[in-house]
Amino acid sequence: MASSRMLDMATKALGIQTNDRYTKLSKDLEDRARQDLQPEGVYVEEEPTLREVFRELKPTKEGVVNYARELFPCTQWIPRYNLRWLTGDLIAGITVGFVVVPQAMAYALLAQLSPEFGLYTSFSGAVLYWLFGTSRDIVIGTTAVGSLLVGSIVTSVEDQKPGVYAPEDVAKTVSLVSGVILLIIGLLRLGWVIEFIPYIPISAFVTSASITIMLTQLPVCLGIPGLNTRESPYRVLGNTLKALPNARLDAAIGVSCLVLLLVVREFCAHMARRQPHKRRLWEAASSLRQVAAMLIFTVISFIVNRNHRDHPKFRLVNKIETILPELPAILIILIIEHIAIAKSFGRMYNYTVVASQEIVAQGAANLLGPFVGGYSCTGSFGASAVLSKAGVRTPASGLFSAGLLILALYVLTGVFFYIPMAALAALIIHAVSNLVASPATLYGYWQLSQIETCIWVIGVVCAFFESLEVSMYVTISLSIVVLLIGLSRSTGKFVGRVKVYDITRTSASDESKHDPDATPTPSIMEEEDGDGGRFIFVPLDKSGGVNPEVEVRVPYPGVIIYRFPEGFNYTNHAHHIDVLRTYIEKTTRRTTDEKLEHPSVRPLMVRRPRTSHRIHHHQPPPLRAVVLDFSAVNRLDITTIHGLVHLRDALDRYAAPDAVEWHFANMYNRWTRRALAISGFGYPVDADGDNSMEGYKPRYTVGEMAGCSELGREEGACVTYLRPHCPSAAMTQPRLHAGDGDDVAELEAQRVRAAAPDGVCASKVAAVYAVDRPLFHGDLVGAVGAAVRNAKVKDGRPLGRPKKSDNSIRSGDGSA
Repeated sequence: MASSRMLDMATKALGIQTNDRYTKLSKDLEDRARQDLQPEGVYVEEEPTLREVFRELKPTKEGVVNYARELFPCTQWIPRYNLRWLTGDLIAGITVGFVVVPQAMAYALLAQLSPEFGLYTSFSGAVLYWLFGTSRDIVIGTTAVGSLLVGSIVTSVEDQKPGVYAPEDVAKTVSLVSGVILLIIGLLRLGWVIEFIPYIPISAFVTSASITIMLTQLPVCLGIPGLNTRESPYRVLGNTLKALPNARLDAAIGVSCLVLLLVVREFCAHMARRQPHKRRLWEAASSLRQVAAMLIFTVISFIVNRNHRDHPKFRLVNKIETILPELPAILIILIIEHIAIAKSFGRMYNYTVVASQEIVAQGAANLLGPFVGGYSCTGSFGASAVLSKAGVRTPASGLFSAGLLILALYVLTGVFFYIPMAALAALIIHAVSNLVASPATLYGYWQLSQIETCIWVIGVVCAFFESLEVSMYVTISLSIVVLLIGLSRSTGKFVGRVKVYDITRTSASDESKHDPDATPTPSIMEEEDGDGGRFIFVPLDKSGGVNPEVEVRVPYPGVIIYRFPEGFNYTNHAHHIDVLRTYIEKTTRRTTDEKLEHPSVRPLMVRRPRTSHRIHHHQPPPLRAVVLDFSAVNRLDITTIHGLVHLRDALDRYAAPDAVEWHFANMYNRWTRRALAISGFGYPVDADGDNSMEGYKPRYTVGEMAGCSELGREEGACVTYLRPHCPSAAMTQPRLHAGDGDDVAELEAQRVRAAAPDGVCASKVAAVYAVDRPLFHGDLVGAVGAAVRNAKVKDGRPLGRPKKSDNSIRSGDGSA
């Protein structure tokens, strides 16, 4: 109490009127609802508060336990580990280990490091992923794209400070920093941030990186010395073509290795199609083709160069010669590449992948990597595909792969010396060639979205003529621009009402299927309500696939219905408000003529009203109500609310001495309702701004209360609201304002009254939405029904069904 009094004193001292928002609230809204409904059926919504928000964010004991359990997913499957799983993991882990060894050594060259660093990197990912990962099929290790980005950073540092930092130290630093950032993102459960990066920039980047990698490895594959592969890809390609006469014996090794890899892949794929029962055998043989190729050409190299270690016939693996503007690109690629692979396998095999937890596993691997000699790592698509096909059971398969990597490091170190560089370059070219988007994929992009396909092409062109970093930033920026333009210039639709019927064939017409000679009978409509149809709302201009032959009508002259297409916020509020105001001035007229002392008093850029204007020889109707469909709107910002308030004030002047009613449909966010209510929406007011209820006919949306079934109860068990035959009906019958034939809700009520058998009581009902904000409706049907009812009251027309001779506003023309 003391704190409340102190708060009141502080607000008064600062001139803040905390109850200002209630001045526009009609005092008898709740009282009238209690008269129309039973007291227990009245509902008044409590406004949301920041205290509720912080209460939801407050950690609970159960939440802490769940967080700890999610942090170590292995605790969920280790207790169930069995011999069958062990066998599958052992076979899959060893198989992947054989694939990872040559790939890791080859990709290390892209990072400007010696081959053993690739093995160190793959070891750190394999030994840790089982502890934190949620996917059984993914392999964390070296990748072509990630290695290329690390290599670009190594090269950049070397260019700026030559000889100061060793390449492996730069790569380890990048891995350490990346690991810390990834670990923080994962621990804070911020994995959802990756959804801000669209798919097209990533696809363009992967294709661009693949082309760049292939072009940088082409001179090595052909044995062309002295080329600077750090230049833009188009320069590397041009210089390679010019230097073809200088190719050495390495070209024989590189080209033959590349041809061998392609032939083995196509042969295994062909045999897998011809022998489906041996499909897994041929797929395993295809996955081991890289290991076989490295063994073959290493043996050839050993035979040729064993007596020429100091002067080999062709270039062998040796230590190659050789922070952080590029770090954002590395982080984006590490996260996106890993999560995309993990989720694709999760969808394929029907299990859930937790993005934030995958980032934790990735961050831990990158954090451990520098301490065992590794650099930045992420999910590898090629290795993961092999692991999946090998019959993996759990993430524990990585431990067996890690054991094989240790064995390779300790036993095969001497063999690494004789691996031909051209063979490794051919392996890289072969591996990344599958990552290039095919023409069929590009055509699929074009079929889905032409704009995004153009962005993809721009990204690839930028990478080819500039760099990968420029490509990524350009494509992401263009995607954001397209998104913002779509949000800011999206035009809503003015909608009208169409009465529709659900048609189905009767059993008689179905007989014609069995008897070809039978005379086909027409389809018979199965009525689903007493009126024989229902109303839907479609655009007045019949866009969006509406049959142009169907008649679309505004439900009542002067009632404007506007549907927002995709959100309503500060980026597009001016556009929507301008569209609303222009359409209203075009299709309605001022209630009274505008009176000015002199025409010069009229504000600039305001058209003079056409008081004598007629559309289709009918005078435009006066503006009665504006109905806004908020089904695509969630939150409103201050800019947007101010825009609505200014539009309301302008329309009130336009419709004076009457007041325009504002109805809102499908508004489910409590904060949005609170903000609009504070701004004076949701309540009926008269033209002078007083809070009078005179002339206003409230409309309540009621629903069945819990604890009563609709049919089959004993008579008198529940109070009826629909059948006057039940006990206590006279005391509880709601006032439904009979006679409005166009009222869909009333038609439904009449149908239920007529259909319910005698002596059966319907359930007790209560207001679904707050009765103190009656202009906030649960659906568009209710909002339009309320707007039409009150418009008829203003026009002094009876509430019965309109005569056929009455004029209605037809689709798009605004005629009355």
